Amino acid sequence: MTLDKNASPAAAEDPTTTAGGADPTTAPPTGAAGESAEQAAGTGEKEVIGVGALLGRGFGGLPVLVVLALGLSLATDTFLTGTNLDNLGRQVSIYAIIAIGQLLVILTAGIDLSVGSVVGLSGVIAAKMVFDTAGGGSVLLAVVLALLAGAAVGLVNGVLVAILRMPPFIVTLGTLGMARGLTLLYTDGRTIQPLPASFTRIAGGEFLGVANLIWLTLLIALLVGFGLRRTIWGRYIYAVGSNPESARLTGVPVKAVLLSVYALAGTLAALGGILLASRLGNGVPTAGTGYELQAIAACVIGGASLFGARGTALGALVGALIVGLLNNGGTLLGIDPFWLQVAIGALILVAVGFDQLQGRRLTRGRAA
Repeated sequence: MTLDKNASPAAAEDPTTTAGGADPTTAPPTGAAGESAEQAAGTGEKEVIGVGALLGRGFGGLPVLVVLALGLSLATDTFLTGTNLDNLGRQVSIYAIIAIGQLLVILTAGIDLSVGSVVGLSGVIAAKMVFDTAGGGSVLLAVVLALLAGAAVGLVNGVLVAILRMPPFIVTLGTLGMARGLTLLYTDGRTIQPLPASFTRIAGGEFLGVANLIWLTLLIALLVGFGLRRTIWGRYIYAVGSNPESARLTGVPVKAVLLSVYALAGTLAALGGILLASRLGNGVPTAGTGYELQAIAACVIGGASLFGARGTALGALVGALIVGLLNNGGTLLGIDPFWLQVAIGALILVAVGFDQLQGRRLTRGRAA
């Protein structure tokens, strides 16, 4: 049996609800107007693909985001200033790019703890190349090699998880240490600086008055959102996260899907490392420490389920904004950063607890 490429995401996961007993509520979102692809086709109406359709729904975190923004705008006079908003956008952009890559892994019921170390590794690879040559012509090559390094780490994760069937947590915990160790060996533990202006312009430049980082983040969110909602690859990801064995029985190439999501997560983490090095103007071997936790937090707060098959690109972006607002607001208000860590951790627990309660209610409703 093969999976019909014209089927809706929900239809793609129907076999998992019969053969594997998976929760049918984990099917990916439907069309932009709230109807499925079959409904749009059945009525003969042309379906319009809007921004919401590309990014996915993921509006669960928006009320929290709005409340935080309103509260900070009332509590401080500096929150809505152009300088602060620009800094906030640049900071959140890097977290969001890494979180979107992490989301792809989480959708398959996996986890990638190595993305923070990949940020550091890719950043110093790009920084050292442009520092050694000190020429603008080397920037493109440096970026490409750094991206390939991140993709390689992700591919190693994917091979160990998909082919050797090792637990994602253990695999990525191991590559976390390996990537960080390689970073320190490559740099002898020293910061690489200064970097040429041709490299720092990547993150420091602007277009139409908006930072390049923000434009790039929106572009990545749109592309990943489109891939998840409008391609067979995206439907495969949700199917694997719902029930990998049932997905395999319906013709989904489970191993190839897992390899692709881990490789892409590594690539996006590498992109985050390149942008961070460009923004700071130096390559720091300890850069990215703890970023994996920030990325996971952004995904969970944005509505992704750690059990797989639920989450959107918009949700990851909103979650990254919430985490960024908490950090930025705490700085503006002079709150102890340790308390901010407590607040972010509590928010994660609340999000996961709400997800669990909602799942239990749905299960009891179907049983009744």
